[in-house]
Amino acid sequence: MLEYILLFIISLLANAFSAFAGGGAGLLQLPALIFLGLPFSVALATHKLASVALGIGASARHFREKNLDRQFALIMLLAGVPGVVLGASVILNVPDRWAELALGLLTMGLGIYSWASPDLGQVDTRSHRDRSGLVIGGAVLFGIGFLNGSLTSGTGLFVTLWLIRWFGLDYKRAVAHTLVMVGLFWNGSGALTLGLLGSIRWDWLPVLLLGSLLGGYIGAHYSIIKGNRAIKRVFEFVTILVGLKLIVG
Repeated sequence: MLEYILLFIISLLANAFSAFAGGGAGLLQLPALIFLGLPFSVALATHKLASVALGIGASARHFREKNLDRQFALIMLLAGVPGVVLGASVILNVPDRWAELALGLLTMGLGIYSWASPDLGQVDTRSHRDRSGLVIGGAVLFGIGFLNGSLTSGTGLFVTLWLIRWFGLDYKRAVAHTLVMVGLFWNGSGALTLGLLGSIRWDWLPVLLLGSLLGGYIGAHYSIIKGNRAIKRVFEFVTILVGLKLIVG
């Protein structure tokens, strides 16, 4: 019972922060699963599947605000999911320490870049909406999807900042797209691929799903009512923490 309570608390906190900042649930949840005795591949598949509930919880709140753009949702689905499946297919056979170090440095760079750009993501603007812009944007989303399928945490933060930097979304709308599309579809396809190739700790899943669902809704609610400036600050905080975690290991 103590184990299940601990899992629920960790899942609730990790996914609430992730739903507010636009990524980073694996910062707490994945290491906790490994610490509690799961092999890396089993912990990763279990974490991915549990994170789908984050997308459900966040979606339930963001759909009420009508923050989603169908065009971006379709691009994220068509470009990102194949990358996720490819990444999840190769990770079980590839040592990931060097990749985690590189990802950690890049993730910290996201937070530093956002901090050094005070006006970034504060106003929703339209940019790179022509055909070439959409193709380039989709290609980068494919690459981020590959990282999402193959590595542990922080890739949702890449999606959030890319939507802001390339397509001109503000933080609130970018986080909404990341949570719904990455949480539901990217993590779902990654969990399915890892589950077919490996295994999932099914008896822990109900508790993790409940924590993810509630955490996703709570985090999304506060991101909506607090606005872009608060989301930006939490995004910067989480990216630096995730980066440090990946570097330290």
